[in-house]
Amino acid sequence: MANLKEIRTRISSVSSTQQITSAMKMVSASKLRKSQNTIMKLRPYSEKMTEIVRNVCDSEMIDIPLANVRPIENVLLLVLTSNKGLCSGFNANVIKAALKRINFYYQCDKYIKVDLKSFGKKGSDFFKKQSNIRYLGDGDGIWDNLNFEEVSKEVALLIEAFTNKKYDRIEIIYNQFKNATTQILQCETFLPIDIPVADTRGRSVNDYIYEPSKKEIINKIIPQALKTQLYKCFVDSFASEHGARMTSMHKATDNATNLLKDLKLRYNKARQAAITNEIIEICSGADALNG
Repeated sequence: MANLKEIRTRISSVSSTQQITSAMKMVSASKLRKSQNTIMKLRPYSEKMTEIVRNVCDSEMIDIPLANVRPIENVLLLVLTSNKGLCSGFNANVIKAALKRINFYYQCDKYIKVDLKSFGKKGSDFFKKQSNIRYLGDGDGIWDNLNFEEVSKEVALLIEAFTNKKYDRIEIIYNQFKNATTQILQCETFLPIDIPVADTRGRSVNDYIYEPSKKEIINKIIPQALKTQLYKCFVDSFASEHGARMTSMHKATDNATNLLKDLKLRYNKARQAAITNEIIEICSGADALNG
């Protein structure tokens, strides 16, 4: 049977771990509430913005550079992970999806070039070590102060790269927030934007009155919609991260609680056995003296 001191040491160690995981759970729960409120308010706005863009950029053959579908030669993948771990399979699932997407393009055409930019240290640490991946660098610092302005700067660079034909397709791989225990892995096309086919009359189902011109409105509304889309992806990923970490830490705390119960039971049994042995030794010594 284990030494009493060893069991006491393990109980102390597990108890400390339980306190840490419980604290991390509460921190993640607090951050989750804030980010969940943000994404729930942002998602309807983003969806409506996307709907308007698709309705406006529909029919009359107005040249929309950001909607030009070109033969795919150069692809850029934006991979959203987290800066910290202890969030179950949150990061691993995104990394696996990115590798799968890269292999998909290489299988389609070995001449397609795929570049990758990561946002999150966990993804960056992995991809920078892969010699077979064209790794552009990271934007890990964006998570330190996630806001619309910082994301807008990234969008401006992406629009410029697509317009200058540096990339023919830009995709985002991230975890979409559903609830605290569920994250949905997404691979979303960022550019070119998706334009629906107009009806037989060459007009959209939804007709708008434009002031100023339709072309001018399109040139202003598309960049705004893209900024909203990318910001939504970041907020989705941020909420998913804390949901995954809160769930993971909750399970770790429960496991620590169960382990503590087992250790205390083992300690009490060992202590009882030690006391019994001492009593037996005392009684045996007394019998020997009396005999």
